Amino acid sequence: MQLDLSKLIKKSDVDSYKEQVKVINKMIDDKSGKGNDFLGWVDWPVNYDKEELGRIQKDAQYVRDHFDILVVCGIGGSYLGARAALEALKGLKYQDSLEIIFMGQTFSPNYVAQVLKYLKGKNFAINVISKSGTTTETSISFRLLKELLISQIGKEASRKAIYATTDKARGALKTECNKEGYATYVLPDDIGGRFSVLTAVGLFPLACAGLDVQAMLNGAAQARKDFDNEDLENNICYQYAVSRDYMYRHGKPVELFVTYEPQFTQITEWLKQLFGESEGKEKKGLLPDSVTFSTDLHSLGQFVQDGSPLLFETILFVDNPNEDIVVPHDDEDLDGLNYLEGKNLAFVNKKAFEGTLKAHTEDGGVPCGIINLDKLNEYNLGYLFYFFMRACAMSAYLLDVNPFNQPGVEIYKKNMFHLLGKKGY
Repeated sequence: MQLDLSKLIKKSDVDSYKEQVKVINKMIDDKSGKGNDFLGWVDWPVNYDKEELGRIQKDAQYVRDHFDILVVCGIGGSYLGARAALEALKGLKYQDSLEIIFMGQTFSPNYVAQVLKYLKGKNFAINVISKSGTTTETSISFRLLKELLISQIGKEASRKAIYATTDKARGALKTECNKEGYATYVLPDDIGGRFSVLTAVGLFPLACAGLDVQAMLNGAAQARKDFDNEDLENNICYQYAVSRDYMYRHGKPVELFVTYEPQFTQITEWLKQLFGESEGKEKKGLLPDSVTFSTDLHSLGQFVQDGSPLLFETILFVDNPNEDIVVPHDDEDLDGLNYLEGKNLAFVNKKAFEGTLKAHTEDGGVPCGIINLDKLNEYNLGYLFYFFMRACAMSAYLLDVNPFNQPGVEIYKKNMFHLLGKKGY
């Protein structure tokens, strides 16, 4: 991984954060800052439950051998990371013996009904993810999925088709698992949902998809080794974090995450939750937004180039795609594209990136930071996940907010429960 901040912030401005970074890095390591009960993810890449990982890999192979579809039922951090990793690594049109479908992330009657119709008569398993077992979106979908599953294969067989990731000891879902005998994995008490992608929350569905989850943990472990220090001169994770804080304090309240691959779109959705839910408190915090270029250059590109100067870009660019294709020759050349014949789309995509970068920074005056990866595989994605989580903790502490709670989220729930007539609301 490489980080280029030359078009975003001066080195002297980064260096001005050295003393703050020393203090906050110690807070993270000592677990002495706000929300310190939820810093379990910091050492998770080396302290993860080895026995559980073995069960995850074994059960995932069973799912691949015995089912055609796995329905991952969760919302927010209980599904975004897994979906982001799955699409980023396997693409949007991949073919595999096991299809992965996501449910439980919406109340939409259209979506839920369509998924249930699609599953009718098909051989599917369920991975339900909820710490409490009472998250409304997820619980409604799980109830509907169970009803369909039991109607198709019976209650006894359904017990071997349901896999739950939940609290280790308590909660409605854990109680049901104990009663019915579902296989269970733990969402640790000291890791919140948006920091949980490297736990069973993400690892089980990704292992079911045939991905190398051990390599993902290994990548995260290397990132922990690289970034667990106060050396701002060389720690690119903290350099990125302080650059975000500097932009926020100097008239740039919006961070626009940019990718050049449609299959990376869910990574930016994961980033929007990670930073938005961690920092958006006490009337503080950057607004995280995202675009996928070159597609969105034909929609939001005009605003980015010439609109209100309120944003900076964080560009995630992978230099070597996992697949590529060559532009062919056409004898008539009516589209005028023969000047590109023989060139691959990776070359074209990179030139679009370079041309856009020049337009936005030089002509548009938009500050841009660039994160480069050589290629995206399980190891590098694990590394990237940890990079962003550690940067988020540093960035939130620079704002002096608790990175690990989400008090604002509870307000809409109370209103919704009241309107739905839930007892006690």
